[in-house]
Amino acid sequence: MSNEENNKEMKNLIKTAIAPVKDTELRRDLWPQMLRKLDEQSAAAISVPWFDCALAAILGAVLVFFPGSIPALLYHL
Repeated sequence: MSNEENNKEMKNLIKTAIAPVKDTELRRDLWPQMLRKLDEQSAAAISVPWFDCALAAILGAVLVFFPGSIPALLYHL
């Protein structure tokens, strides 16, 4: 069997094994729900957790009082 015959036989086997799909359209539109979720998340994401503010303050204090730690910080980034 040649390569073309193998390709034709494989295509026929695949066509018989996999049923054709008739309806590929979504039954409903998901965009309005997604946009509503994004609006809800953006309104709730405005607040910054206190832990992040505390870490930023500690890091700022360390950099101000110990400027020699700046190369170590840059190394770990």
